[in-house]
Amino acid sequence: MRSHNVAVIGCGIWGKNVVRNFYNLNALHTVCDLDAENRKNLRELYPDIELTADSNEVINNPEIEAVAVVTPSHTHYKLVKQAIEAGKHVYVEKPISTVSTEAMALAELADKNNIVLMVGHLLMYHPAVNRLKMLINEGALGDIRYVQSDRLNINHFKNDRSVMWDLAPHDVSMTSYILGKEPVRVISAVGASSDNNDIMDVTHVTIEYEGNIIAHISDSWIHPQKRVNLLVRGTKATAIFDDTLAENKLQVFESSSPKVSKTEVLDYIEIEPLKLECQHFLNCIEQGKQARSDGHNGFNVVKVLEEAEKIMLGEKVKKLDNVNFALSRSKR
Repeated sequence: MRSHNVAVIGCGIWGKNVVRNFYNLNALHTVCDLDAENRKNLRELYPDIELTADSNEVINNPEIEAVAVVTPSHTHYKLVKQAIEAGKHVYVEKPISTVSTEAMALAELADKNNIVLMVGHLLMYHPAVNRLKMLINEGALGDIRYVQSDRLNINHFKNDRSVMWDLAPHDVSMTSYILGKEPVRVISAVGASSDNNDIMDVTHVTIEYEGNIIAHISDSWIHPQKRVNLLVRGTKATAIFDDTLAENKLQVFESSSPKVSKTEVLDYIEIEPLKLECQHFLNCIEQGKQARSDGHNGFNVVKVLEEAEKIMLGEKVKKLDNVNFALSRSKR
């Protein structure tokens, strides 16, 4: 007997991991995917679950208690809204939307209908990130002055409108979470396209947080060497979380020593973050609690990225205007 009846809509590269975890947690009821080959493979892996290509079957099935939406971001708003209105709890992959007004509308709709709405801000559930948050709260790093998050990798499937919308939700949600502070403003934001089109595959965003803390976020789809690195600089010590390492992912260094000597490697319980995230979703349903990464958390992240994108596009226009100005002067 299943602990909860969860349906997963979307079984692409990441969706397969979500399906696996809900299945292992004895909660998976149905998987919905448009690809017939995907459904065939799922039938072999999970012979006891339901399969469909029609999301309406999921939304209208009274047996299904909760829905996990793991589809491209531009589809999130419609699917999440339908699921909430059908009385189903919702886990949605990040970002909750790429439009802040839509994100807020979903958060308010979930509140109104007493629905658990959880956004897949995965790193808020990572054991090493939570250990780092404890360090900051304990004052072990001193007063935090600077945060830098680098998320660089190769991605040939550019199905979002920029790398920022694909990866930066992790950076922004994680930074806000460990600091326990809200963003004040986006200081700067720039992006570039290696293919000279409208899809930016490298972005750099600098954000000011409460307490005059500066956070710099770099994301890339074109980096041949994977880098997933978070640096938190405090007045006493600097912590570095490197998620590409097999072990010793979280290390602390002295900030005062000119030789930057390593002070300690921190221990924490190593559990797959996605398993913890999926379990948290089920626990929230069971206990009637708001998720750590609820709809309002999702809105806060989208609001920052939306502002960053406006700055990026503004800079693009500004640069073009400058070029035109230079050309007009050369013709005089």
